[in-house]
Amino acid sequence: MRASQAEKARRFRELHEGPRAFVIPNPWDAGSARILAGLGFQALATSSGACAGTLGRRDGRVSRDEALAHARAIVLATDLPVAADLEKGFGDAPSVAAQTIRLAAEIGLVGGSIEDASGDKEKPLFDFNHAVERVAAAAEAARGQPFMLTARTENFLRGNPDLDDTIRRLQAFEKAGADVLFAPGLPDLAAVRAVCAALTKPVNFMAGIKGRSFPVAELEAAGVRRISLATSLYRAAMTGLIEAAREVKEKGSFGYLERSLATPELNRFMED
Repeated sequence: MRASQAEKARRFRELHEGPRAFVIPNPWDAGSARILAGLGFQALATSSGACAGTLGRRDGRVSRDEALAHARAIVLATDLPVAADLEKGFGDAPSVAAQTIRLAAEIGLVGGSIEDASGDKEKPLFDFNHAVERVAAAAEAARGQPFMLTARTENFLRGNPDLDDTIRRLQAFEKAGADVLFAPGLPDLAAVRAVCAALTKPVNFMAGIKGRSFPVAELEAAGVRRISLATSLYRAAMTGLIEAAREVKEKGSFGYLERSLATPELNRFMED
């Protein structure tokens, strides 16, 4: 008997309230979701970049309908709670961000993120007040739903590595009703500690950037409650694909087979 959305949401919230930080990995399809569930992870999250990659596109080039269909396939793959990377909510207006949250809850997601990246190369971040309004609208849409809203500021990924402004935005997002706060790309553990100390709600840290991905124990000690992996598992899988294919094309050999899981081993993670 499959777990209800309410049960998944309860488990998801409890993970954020538990005594330890937890890792939430990012599958890119139903099969990878089942593997991660089989390995013992307790919750999953989609990645906008990995979703785009499965469609042969770059991050940010996926429609809301496509992103939700992708997320729905992952929701249905396991009984784990699933949260989604919902980018900027697929629109600039607060009302659009709110509608995205409502649609996300309708397909069985129990969490999702709204970010302040505008998608405009000339002005990559929304103005402070507009960013807060968008989070407030999303939080209102999530209220009463089995859904945890994550609000993220993209300062360190969008050319504005200003820790004070990052904290200011996250504090405002917290006050606006976000359940989890997130600032991807923080440069060091001192910055992570500063962010966590400035907030009262759980903080998500994104592992996946070379030189800016720290051990779980150190992140936990800094105050982090949740650790996501962004596109890193997808990139690791694609690295294996490229290396194996190059070996075949350039050397005419099949050494990668000796390092690969056999089909029966993979099948253990899949449904009959």
